[in-house]
Amino acid sequence: MNRNIHLNCLQKRMLTNRYLLFVLGFFFGSAIYCGASNAQELADSKVSQSQKPEAESAKLPTPSEQADYVLGPGDQISLIIPGLEDQYSSPTEKVFRIDASGDVSLPQIGRIHAAGLNTAGLERELQVCLKPVLRDPQVVVNIVSFGSQPVSVLGAVKNPGIIQLQGRKTLFEVLSMAGGLQPEAGYIVEVTRPSHNGSIPLATTQTDPSVHVSIASVKLKDIINVPNVRENIQILAGDTISVPKAGVVYVVGSVTKPGGYPLNENESLSALQVLSLAEGLQRTAAASKARILRTVPGSSNRAEIRVDLNRLMTGKAGDVQLTAGDILFVPGSKAKNAGLRTIDAIVNAATYATVYGR
Repeated sequence: MNRNIHLNCLQKRMLTNRYLLFVLGFFFGSAIYCGASNAQELADSKVSQSQKPEAESAKLPTPSEQADYVLGPGDQISLIIPGLEDQYSSPTEKVFRIDASGDVSLPQIGRIHAAGLNTAGLERELQVCLKPVLRDPQVVVNIVSFGSQPVSVLGAVKNPGIIQLQGRKTLFEVLSMAGGLQPEAGYIVEVTRPSHNGSIPLATTQTDPSVHVSIASVKLKDIINVPNVRENIQILAGDTISVPKAGVVYVVGSVTKPGGYPLNENESLSALQVLSLAEGLQRTAAASKARILRTVPGSSNRAEIRVDLNRLMTGKAGDVQLTAGDILFVPGSKAKNAGLRTIDAIVNAATYATVYGR
């Protein structure tokens, strides 16, 4: 009996020890998990804090943009001047605006002309002005916002309006700042520059002395698909960039799908290309009697250019190019005269569908 009691006591001790080991293991594991979790949260917090200033600073001008930028009326700047922190950065950063005359009013300095200087030039000017106030003046100028170099971007871009240049920008870069091109953009972009900025350095430049501007056109293909350094000119403050909508060519008469077709980035489309867009001829088409109707400059009349589509499709004649506003008319074998009489109504309907039916 004593032996049985001894065995029971031993079993109880073993159960008790196992219970204690389980409890200790539970708390030890929880501590490790919580420590790892807290460590991960701390790491995530540090990553978040390290990324936050970078995200905020992405909205500010880059150092290279500030170094190249020439200050002017409308720009806003801030200054760091050791020894005058209470007047320039306490309790928060103070912002100073360059007025319409190009001057800025600053504490302990007064009015100083800032327009025409970059940040480094203005820093040197301010150091000279502060010598009577500070023994060894040190100045750091930062641009808070740009406002003196506006460029107007108009037409078939996603965000037309006024863009502030931030340092040196090319034509391609300014179009990108405007959100890029709309699908209906044409094949050229026009740049207009005030005469006081000099002439636009392009072979297509024309000068209009009556309004004191120079105007040039650039093919979009030359600066977008394969950027051409000569065509991708630097844009200056005061320039106006205009992207006209694509022109439209029309095909009417005995075709499967008559209507207006935009040129998009093309300067012209061939007769066979237009015919392909119209999904081919109807069975009753008099293909050999087709003609192109083209507007005569300075006249309301249209010139007729005969086109034998049968010869074009068999390769026996050279293709003919259609430019914006041209009409390819394909008469039916028995309805030529009636088709010509209704052509204006058809073109008007096709134009409306092309422009407003998207």
